Amino acid sequence: MLSLLKKRPPPRDGRVERWTLLEVDGRQVDVRIVENPRTSRLTLRLVPATKAQESLKLTVPPGTPEGEVDAFLMRNKNWAAARLSRLPEVTRICDGAIIPLRDQPHRIHHAGTGRGVVSVGMEDDGPVIRVFGDAKFTPRKVTDFLKRQAKQDLTRAVEHYCTALDVKAKSITLRDTTSRWGSCSSSGALNFSWRIILAPPEVLNYLAAHEVAHLREMNHSDRF
Repeated sequence: MLSLLKKRPPPRDGRVERWTLLEVDGRQVDVRIVENPRTSRLTLRLVPATKAQESLKLTVPPGTPEGEVDAFLMRNKNWAAARLSRLPEVTRICDGAIIPLRDQPHRIHHAGTGRGVVSVGMEDDGPVIRVFGDAKFTPRKVTDFLKRQAKQDLTRAVEHYCTALDVKAKSITLRDTTSRWGSCSSSGALNFSWRIILAPPEVLNYLAAHEVAHLREMNHSDRF
């Protein structure tokens, strides 16, 4: 039997969540089990890494026995192993790592324990993101820096396209989404994944233009 690790308070939509572990090729993979009243069968999907590692999401009908859940996971271990093996290696944010900023490779360089700032510079081997302060805070500082850069570029692009279409965005919010790059609510609030700052600037501009266009047409019709 797979032991259930923890339970969380039911979300507002009535779904119930719990977690377990599945051993795949010698490593323990987190499995998020979601009871969804709108489903009638068990479905499993891979959730790409956002922080530390990949995980799996298993959607089940309410009241599905734990034995049935365990059996389903065991039957699909090979499927999970195949999907996990195809994933590209995840780049960790740490000293010496190479990450793209506006599609340009930058090396993360912990530059010392001085004032805890982050800045972009150039060294003999190319562009760098210099991080000062305690080295253990490098991942958080770099992530916060990238989010600030994303907010800056997205705000500029959204304002440009809002002027062009004579519309106004209610707000611009950055999120760490895994299934979509951006969205526009019926109230005019725009949401973006901060990771778009890693992509080429023309991709960020296209994303901003697409979501601003929804302020005029909340659909993907010919008018949109």
